[in-house]
Amino acid sequence: MNWRRLSSFVIAILILTSASFAQSDKLKELDINLENYKYPYPVHFITLNDQQQSLKMAYMDVQPSHPNGKVVMLLHGKNFNGAYWGETAARLSKEGFRVIIPDQIGFGKSTKPEHYQYTFQQLALNTKAILDTLGIEKTSVLGHSMGGMVATRFVLMFPDRTDKFILENPIGLEDWKLKVPYKTIDWWYQSELKKSYEGVKKYQLDSYYDNKWKPEYDEWVNLLAGWTLNKDYPLIAWNAALTYDMIFTQPVCYEFKNVTAPTLLIIGQRDRTALGKPLVSTEVRATMGNYPELGRKTQKEIKGSQLVEIDNIGHLPHIEAFDQFIEPLVKFLKE
Repeated sequence: MNWRRLSSFVIAILILTSASFAQSDKLKELDINLENYKYPYPVHFITLNDQQQSLKMAYMDVQPSHPNGKVVMLLHGKNFNGAYWGETAARLSKEGFRVIIPDQIGFGKSTKPEHYQYTFQQLALNTKAILDTLGIEKTSVLGHSMGGMVATRFVLMFPDRTDKFILENPIGLEDWKLKVPYKTIDWWYQSELKKSYEGVKKYQLDSYYDNKWKPEYDEWVNLLAGWTLNKDYPLIAWNAALTYDMIFTQPVCYEFKNVTAPTLLIIGQRDRTALGKPLVSTEVRATMGNYPELGRKTQKEIKGSQLVEIDNIGHLPHIEAFDQFIEPLVKFLKE
């Protein structure tokens, strides 16, 4: 046995482990509605009277210095909130667009209800309520990850309120329940309760960034992991479990053919995100989350849509490769 090589390996593991623990030791406990976390722009709220309860829905309204008369709405993914759109909103605002950024119910600074029937239809109605409150008649809608499923439902329900439609590495381009065994909400809840700083970072490192970490990614780990330190984390975990069930049981992929809005798909080609991969065999797993294939298939289904493929970029083009994401987006919005 090469003891020198073994010793070097052990030392490397200890250094990595120590660094991880050092970062997690500095982790800040976050309030259930992120009251102790500052968003990039002022946050406003509307009150929703949904399902026999009063709920607060947060949003940012970014006004341009020189308005072009157009609005863009940015819809966040499941593991995120509106804060990660900060750089995107800054650039769109500079280009003259008014930018609306909601936090869906159960996410970010919005209410985490103890009971809620999550459907994409309900989230689309909630999102429309913000536009109604602000008197906005028409908007372009951009959805990332789970936000892509919300955005799809919105443009299908409210085509008259939709200017243009943009999907950035959305989930829901395939129907996972055809391949993945169903798991109950209680199962998802128990899985969420096990989350930790180390687990969240490992998932994002492996799934989002191809094991290439940058310091600016830490913020999106801390936003999830900081919640796990809160005594109310079980309520956050419960809402996360409810939304997993929504995603799994309410596919939108069969309805892309009904989209009538001008559409742009921005697809990072390294992405292999798919719900339930650990629950299937290696052979089945290899057939899931093939974003190059799914992007091209979806482009064919949405009549007249455009497709931008970003090579060697994963699930978060607007974080990992901002310039490659924003340039085609601005061009499309100005057409």
